[in-house]
Amino acid sequence: MKLNVEPNIKKPDDFYEALINMQRDCSDDDVQLMNAKLILILANHIGDREVLMSALDVVAGTKSKS
Repeated sequence: MKLNVEPNIKKPDDFYEALINMQRDCSDDDVQLMNAKLILILANHIGDREVLMSALDVVAGTKSKS
């Protein structure tokens, strides 16, 4: 499986709004904890270590998005 970095979320603005609303009245520490939990839940859902490592490389800037 290859990392997909192309737009792939139906109604991305709705998702972004829900994410922001969930964090609106939270402290910075609570937001960081929520984001960490979300990352781990989604990483578990993906389950493919090669894809996850590719995502880490993209975020770290060590590889291109392709």
